Amino acid sequence: MHPGIHAASNPDKAAYIMANSGQVVSYRELNEGSNRGAHLFRSLGLKLGDSIAIYMENNAAYLQICWAAHRAGLYYTCISSYLTAEEVAFIVGDCGARVFVTSRAKADVAAELAALMPGVETRLMVGEAMPGFQSYEEAVAEQPPSPIADEYEGADMLYSSGTTGRPKGIKRPIAGEPLGTPRDSVDLFGTLYGVTEATIYLSPAPLYHSAPLRFNMGILRKGGTTIVMERFDPEGALALIERHQVSHSQWVPTMFVRMLKLPSQARGKYDLSSMRVAIHAAAPCPQQTKRDMIEWWGPVLHEYYAGTEGNGFCAINSEQWLAHPGSVGQALVGTLHIVDDDGVEQPAGSPGAIFFSDGPEFTYHNDPERTAESRNERGWSTLGDVGYQDEEGFLYLTDRKSFMIISGGVNIYPQEVENLLVSHPKIFDVAVVGVPDPEFGEAVKAVVQAMDPSQAGAALEAELLSYCRDHLSAIKCPRSVDFEAQLPRHENGKLYKRLIKDRYWGRHDTRIV
Repeated sequence: MHPGIHAASNPDKAAYIMANSGQVVSYRELNEGSNRGAHLFRSLGLKLGDSIAIYMENNAAYLQICWAAHRAGLYYTCISSYLTAEEVAFIVGDCGARVFVTSRAKADVAAELAALMPGVETRLMVGEAMPGFQSYEEAVAEQPPSPIADEYEGADMLYSSGTTGRPKGIKRPIAGEPLGTPRDSVDLFGTLYGVTEATIYLSPAPLYHSAPLRFNMGILRKGGTTIVMERFDPEGALALIERHQVSHSQWVPTMFVRMLKLPSQARGKYDLSSMRVAIHAAAPCPQQTKRDMIEWWGPVLHEYYAGTEGNGFCAINSEQWLAHPGSVGQALVGTLHIVDDDGVEQPAGSPGAIFFSDGPEFTYHNDPERTAESRNERGWSTLGDVGYQDEEGFLYLTDRKSFMIISGGVNIYPQEVENLLVSHPKIFDVAVVGVPDPEFGEAVKAVVQAMDPSQAGAALEAELLSYCRDHLSAIKCPRSVDFEAQLPRHENGKLYKRLIKDRYWGRHDTRIV
């Protein structure tokens, strides 16, 4: 179960197609290109369990590079192409990447990065290489297209923002298994979603996200064809479904909202009858949005609840969801437990912290404290969410203990933004929370106590937003700032952030969308 198998049996079949350019990469090209990349990594001294980092937009080389690292038994850390040089440099250093791969499209940030990555031994650039970088194409062209002698199963090591303000790498063990060793997650694609060699999969999201990356890698293991959008466009996605007779796809709710907002003429213009499975996850989907999508596309929507950590997996199809509206499904990987603050398991209907037992193991790279915090005394692990089960074992999410914000499917931890804002000389105290947003689910809001109350207002708001944009990627930056005379803190310094968040969520049934 890897591209080499399919290259041998069906070499000219399209492994993936870049949506905008129409560039087709066959299984032969994917196999030979990833073989050359694996040889390159070995020639650079990388061995089983070593790391590379990838910082690129969606392009035709992306999946070849991931497969090159994977079949060489390496960790590959895919980094958001929207991060600043400072943010990228931290992840590159933390993951211990010996090789860094970027693209000409990211030249502006790459120019800053060259001096910020002392641990990186080789810097490669896809496209025309700039000073300080080697051409990736020229480097792999010198390598043979045959497999390396020691092919192993590698793994992604992706980063989520940390509760302490720094991103944390989620690390799964590399055990030296031969390339092609069956994976439970890939088998799940087949049994749950019916993925086969005949599957045509539309991938509308950035490949650095865990779900698009892992689904694309899984589809290519199965021998299907993926259609990779360079950037999401709502009507363009509908046109691609018709043009390529797409059978499977994966989305975040924000994409549903944007497609539903298209004029009725545009929505009815395309034949979507080939779509059999439309998967969505990463962020809770408003119930009305989901009902509207099922009415439009039919009962083809499949939702799942899981994290990059991979410690558990819940799933629900359209028929089940209509019978259990608002649920994210039943546990298929791991055993689900709902516990209160004292660790006591709760009965059906009673909310508590969501834990999984008997699921895959993971650690937070270089952070044993956070790894320990994600477990309870029984060894069960949690993503920090709160919810309840009904009598049939269907899970419903109600809140997030960690105050993580999910905006448009992207995880944002407020602590990183708070740490930056509180360093501003005009700020005395700050809290960052997620507030309701009709398109993105949640928007980032900064609630600020100014050093000089008389300065609170539009001018200081603009200054703070600009300050954030100078240091953080745009998705993490607050979209607005509210000013308070004093934030609700206990005498011991504890911030009662729930009191702040409740002001914005009002009568919402859940504080997690």
